[in-house]
Amino acid sequence: MWNTICGLEILTGKAARIWNLFEPQGTEMTDWHYATLMETADAIRSGTISPVELTQAMLDRIAALDPQLKAYATVTPALALTQARQAEAEISAGRYRGMLHGIPIALKDIYDTAGIVTAAGMPIHADRKPNSDATVVKRLAEAGAVLLGKLQLTEGVFAKHHPTIAPPRNPWNEAYYAGASSSGSGVATAAGLCFATLGSDTGGSIRFPSAANGVTGLKPTWGRVSRHGVFPLADSLDHVGPMARSAADAGAMLGVVAGLDPNDPTSLAAPVPDYLAGIDAGMRGVRIGIDTAYNETDVDGEIVSALGSAARALQELGGTIVPVRLPDHRAVNEAWGSYAGIESTLAHAATYPARAAKYGPAESGTIAGLIEHGHTVTGSDLMEAHHARLAFSGALATLFADVDLLLIPTQPLADFTVAQEAELFTRPEELTAFLRFVTPFNMSGSPTITLPGGFTKKGMPLSFQLVGRHLDEVLLVRAGHAYQQMTDWHRKHPSL
Repeated sequence: MWNTICGLEILTGKAARIWNLFEPQGTEMTDWHYATLMETADAIRSGTISPVELTQAMLDRIAALDPQLKAYATVTPALALTQARQAEAEISAGRYRGMLHGIPIALKDIYDTAGIVTAAGMPIHADRKPNSDATVVKRLAEAGAVLLGKLQLTEGVFAKHHPTIAPPRNPWNEAYYAGASSSGSGVATAAGLCFATLGSDTGGSIRFPSAANGVTGLKPTWGRVSRHGVFPLADSLDHVGPMARSAADAGAMLGVVAGLDPNDPTSLAAPVPDYLAGIDAGMRGVRIGIDTAYNETDVDGEIVSALGSAARALQELGGTIVPVRLPDHRAVNEAWGSYAGIESTLAHAATYPARAAKYGPAESGTIAGLIEHGHTVTGSDLMEAHHARLAFSGALATLFADVDLLLIPTQPLADFTVAQEAELFTRPEELTAFLRFVTPFNMSGSPTITLPGGFTKKGMPLSFQLVGRHLDEVLLVRAGHAYQQMTDWHRKHPSL
């Protein structure tokens, strides 16, 4: 596929044909793997590119780069090529299923895949091969997506990786945080090892990896996407959502996996809209709430600057900036730990404490540590947390009568290193403060989109979040798309 002449890689054969589909969009010749899902879908639908050739090229790239990046827990080449051949045959016969048909994607390793290991970052489950697919896996297959494999994550979907598992490495700089818990999902999407993925978010686990790796992450409304067949951390906080190269890509993914599922009684019955139908409607008349004190207190200057740039861009696009005061988030942020702790004890009841020795150490940031904390949560603690959750959620819903979106940071620290992450877990108060832009919106079940918004002086990605009303992912996707039509931060990628 590649010839090397004087140190330059020259595209030949199949890879040259893959390049041809991206040339009109201005993508660099050696960067075809960084194209958006939407661009790739257009090329597949038009017959410009073969799903089989594209899938093989992606598998070759994974084989070349993933030994260093550690994004994949399992690669599924036989399944991927079988699905790609089926997609190619169907498309050639005029049976095009939609935007995901023939698109190589990957999944966080918490989604049950029949006959394929689903380990949830836990050696204790290294041989666990489910008998059936999770609902979202079925829906992706029905849409014609091609599954490249399963992506690595932190142990038990919490904060730290198991000591025996090498954490995925940030492709921008391996000394920096790659995010948790969807670490492999963020790395693989940023590094061009898949065109999109499904992550999950219980307390920032779509948003932190999206921010750290410079990709777009969409955390939908709780219940918008079925959790049937999804390894849980805390059922009432777990959100299933896409991570991709653009807001439009995320909307395309969400449109496939969202909707009522009889196997998940907590899934929402609301009709699933076409998230791409009005995507070019822009920001005219959209009210964007900004709480300056919330956004800027104890937040690194480069993040504050990126937020200001995002606000100006959204305003230039026609949005109206509305000063607001966010409901007091402190109680609900602190209460999140009680919920996550006690619900994790239920999720792991079959294996903890019975097989505790197979878990990582019971310390701050580990799943064992969270479970141990859960065992200390009293009924009074839980009711106090529940009341804080109700109060914040109600006050937030009231605020959304006056605004359509909230613009907030994703995290307070820029240039966040792996070493800083380890230190943070030893300082509970600082850890709680680090989570203050994410956990309140798990507790409220609110949808958010995380968007790349620049780079630090050290060259690491910056991001911001937009928060919306329940079930208003249409506006989040539209706003994200408008911003990404005006800026090109989502087009930047690491040099690999």
